Amino acid sequence: MTKAKIYYHDIGDYLSREEKLAIVKKNHSIANMQWQTLTPNEHGDWLNQRNDAFSSFIPLEPEKKFDTRTKSFFNTYAIGIATNRDAWVYNFSKQKIAKNMQRMIDFYNQQKEMFVEAKKKNPNIEVEKFIDTNETKISWTRALRRDVSKNIQHKFKENELNYCLYRPFTKEWIYYDKSFIESPGLWSQIFPTKEHKNLSIAISGIGQQKDFSILIVNSLSDLQVVDKAQYFPLYYYEENKTAQANLFDKTNENQYIRRDAVSDFILERAKKQYGKNVSKEDIFYYVYGFLHSPQYRETFAADLKKRLPRLPLVDDVRNFWAFSKAGRALAELHLNYESAGKYPSVIEIYNPLNTADTLKQANAKEMEFLNYRVGKMRFPSKTDKSKIIYNSQITVENIPAEAYEYVVNGKSAIEWIMERYQITTHKKSGIVNNPNDWAKETGNPRYILDLLLSVINISVQTVEIVKGLPKVKFEE
Repeated sequence: MTKAKIYYHDIGDYLSREEKLAIVKKNHSIANMQWQTLTPNEHGDWLNQRNDAFSSFIPLEPEKKFDTRTKSFFNTYAIGIATNRDAWVYNFSKQKIAKNMQRMIDFYNQQKEMFVEAKKKNPNIEVEKFIDTNETKISWTRALRRDVSKNIQHKFKENELNYCLYRPFTKEWIYYDKSFIESPGLWSQIFPTKEHKNLSIAISGIGQQKDFSILIVNSLSDLQVVDKAQYFPLYYYEENKTAQANLFDKTNENQYIRRDAVSDFILERAKKQYGKNVSKEDIFYYVYGFLHSPQYRETFAADLKKRLPRLPLVDDVRNFWAFSKAGRALAELHLNYESAGKYPSVIEIYNPLNTADTLKQANAKEMEFLNYRVGKMRFPSKTDKSKIIYNSQITVENIPAEAYEYVVNGKSAIEWIMERYQITTHKKSGIVNNPNDWAKETGNPRYILDLLLSVINISVQTVEIVKGLPKVKFEE
């Protein structure tokens, strides 16, 4: 028997069924399409074959977390937060998320008490068959059902409300009580309290569906900030079990010990190669800069879908510092994305509402919120992205085409703002998530518009910095 041959035609990524069929129809027959014969490599890869040079680089992650002797760039890392009940524990409104969670916790406790009574009559009763699964009242997960069976009481905790980066350049409130977060990760060691500062590099995880992405964060962050996000922090914190508090200590001052997450191994290697002035912070920003390299991302695109990044320490000391400085500049932009201001060429067209046409009783502040209120931003057409219709009063024009070249997690940073900053209603729970609530609660009517303008600005600047990165050649 002869071995079968497999033929392949690449029609591009992320196409719908209809788009794929349209390509076949255009060729009239599959016989008219160009085919390549597939042959697997030694790793068993038929498509997206990995590059052997990748294995010669230094891994980003340790084999074992918190391994201080690791021969990798970092000695620990964390997976992004996965709640399994986003509509309940995330919201643009601090007030609404507090009400939603209080309501859900009250219902949970009622169910728990009812189950305790029911179990007295029928010891064999199962939690899954007893509980009320009405999704407008609660979102059950395996952990929460287990809490019912263990007769665990929950209560709402105001101090568990915190900021979280939910998607690229999109902050929301999160109720970060581990009892209601299905996969909380190691974030209690990256940001043990609201007072503890830290930075972390988010990278796409193994098996991501979109092209490799990277983003720096300084707060709690979700699993889908980039696809299947893994986070590499600058520091991590350990609880100080020997500290004795005194009357003069500040809250949490001696409760935690800060440790470096950048390994001693990579610091020693970098100092030997680039000089004694290299610090772990320099290496951290080198990683952030290098992972933006188009040559690296294109050459090892297949490897980055199958494994976490492995990086070289570049031969030329000048290139090391160029990547590190670029990483710092990129971090400055991406961390301070809310306050970058408007790009010089961008124009705002503003035609405010007439009070008589809306609410005659509205005061000046209310009118300002009405004028800057967003429903859903849109482009004038599919082919024209130089303008964004913010709402019926405001249009943003003269947006540079290169701004859309800055892509994070499958779409431009600008389009992330357009997608996330719209009013949505979760079908199962009926919970409304309204970005205008964030603007109201922060007392800034222009927050969303200014955010859009700032992200346009940082996008252009990011593209310019990336184009200026050192060119690196890799062996195939």
